[in-house]
Amino acid sequence: MAEFSWEVRSPLERALVAGPYGAHGDAGVSLTEIRNFDLVQVMARRGKAAEMATAANGYFGVAAPETPKAVRTADATLIWSGPDQFFVLSKGGMGALTPAFSGAASLSDQSHARVLISISGAKARMMLAKLSSIDLHAEAFPIGAAAATSMDHTSVTLWRGNDRTDGQAVFNVLVFATFAESLWHTMLDSVAEYGIEIGHSEEF
Repeated sequence: MAEFSWEVRSPLERALVAGPYGAHGDAGVSLTEIRNFDLVQVMARRGKAAEMATAANGYFGVAAPETPKAVRTADATLIWSGPDQFFVLSKGGMGALTPAFSGAASLSDQSHARVLISISGAKARMMLAKLSSIDLHAEAFPIGAAAATSMDHTSVTLWRGNDRTDGQAVFNVLVFATFAESLWHTMLDSVAEYGIEIGHSEEF
């Protein structure tokens, strides 16, 4: 019997070409695909929302988000994904989470079902305004704010991370892998006038 060897590849492997793109000069936007992460969706079982919240607080040391926001811990980010549910973005996988939430929540591994794109730079908000109706002004969408929304008719989870060291805002987008390449090209088209620096990273 033939043996198969599976090689994990990014859905953006063909589309992502690292380096400058668009207008010449200083890049107004940085687009970075974040790779090698674990993403687990935690969903409260019927009537178990309070138990799930207690389990999350006990395991992570912080309260799980109950409203559209993202909460950063030492080694994970908890991102609201709907009523009584949230994503765990980490490098720990489901192994440790399963016993912690046993009986209180159902877990779904989404690690290879989503693509994570980080967007930053002086023109990041202008670029995102072309694709989303969310008000991303600093007062309306502060650090830690999140939204389940759409970009160019594609469903995404969007949240604002910590600012870069130069003070520029950072926005993170989770998109289904099957739509990632299409959205990536749309992003490139929408930001070409500002100049882009494209890359990928193993860190989130």
